[in-house]
Amino acid sequence: MKKLLRNSILCMLALATLTQCKKSINSSSELELVEIAKTVTVEAARAEATGLTKPTKVLKTGKIYIYKNFLFINEVRKGIHIFENSDPSKPVNVAFLKVPGNVDMAVSNDILYADSYVDLLAFDISSISSIKEVKRLKDVFMQFYANHSGQKYVVTYKDTLVKKSSYHKDLAFLNTAAYSGGGSSGQGGSMARFTLLNDHLYTVGHSDLSLFNTKTAANPTFVKSINLGWGVETIFPYENKLFIGTNTGMHIFNAADAANPVKLSTYSHVFACDPVVVQGKYAYVTLRTGTACRMGSNQLEVVDIEDPTKPKQVAVFPMKNPHGLSVSGNNLFLCEGDFGIKSFNITNKNKIGDNLLQHLKDIKSFDVIAGPKSLIVTGQDGVYQFNYSNASNLRQLSKIRIQRLPIEVWN
Repeated sequence: MKKLLRNSILCMLALATLTQCKKSINSSSELELVEIAKTVTVEAARAEATGLTKPTKVLKTGKIYIYKNFLFINEVRKGIHIFENSDPSKPVNVAFLKVPGNVDMAVSNDILYADSYVDLLAFDISSISSIKEVKRLKDVFMQFYANHSGQKYVVTYKDTLVKKSSYHKDLAFLNTAAYSGGGSSGQGGSMARFTLLNDHLYTVGHSDLSLFNTKTAANPTFVKSINLGWGVETIFPYENKLFIGTNTGMHIFNAADAANPVKLSTYSHVFACDPVVVQGKYAYVTLRTGTACRMGSNQLEVVDIEDPTKPKQVAVFPMKNPHGLSVSGNNLFLCEGDFGIKSFNITNKNKIGDNLLQHLKDIKSFDVIAGPKSLIVTGQDGVYQFNYSNASNLRQLSKIRIQRLPIEVWN
């Protein structure tokens, strides 16, 4: 009831502000675009148009993913922008894949997997100019159903212009990888809820781990779900193991038997938002306060996972507001939200905080992928790519800008 009342108030506030700003929000510091919740039947949600369209402007960014020479940028609950990225200094917007209710994705053997509300969709992307949906698995993300009077609904969102409020800060990234194991799979960021390992797709919801057999890539099959408890946020695969970040700790699963992952241990920490990446015998965990994690801490933790049944803390370093992170060789790249992006030398695990290589303060960063051709960073105003051959001197190659449209478009 409180949520419905709050949404109603926001709707009325939005209507009031529309008459005060007839041109564009580009010049307005008083307004912001937020999403107002609305429940619809699952049949109505599935009836929404899905599929390939011409390239569209990026209005806001969610998850990022790279596969072959393509960069995929999720626009939260709208779909996926596809950029040809063989030259990171000149990314080309080539298509938009409309997927209502989408927040995450993964690619294996030219098949892109994407969530659409409570369903999993599989698309053949072997030809970007003629992407085709090849399968829909219904009702596999049951936790996203909303129940009312015994009926099942899904929640959709309408972009609405309202007066600015700190309550909405970071909203687009609330539902917001990690190397997926190489070979025929792609690479995502550390905020990922989808990942691929050993011919299986693993996805995490708010409280569970779901498994899909993708041995026949175009014909994924649901295997099962494993309850993990509340507060699940991210998943990272490494050497037949799954590292699952939650807001109270990191779960480690052995996935050598891909269809039957076994929990090895849990590394506990204070209540905080928690992406995880792994390299060698160390896991790197960022904890932060934020929209859903107000009681947490802002820090980078280094965890020894040589014995995955007994993870142990090596060091803790204070940060401003750390979000996503990525490791490449002896370097770690860490997004500090409104406070920029940092690069560190991590050779000495106990001295990482003393080995800051560079701090770009002007980029409001949320997630990062250290890819084979560039360092890809999602920011509040766009997606940046850097040459990171010298981690002490990141050189910007390109920027895919977030477009700000006139408010009339949002009516």
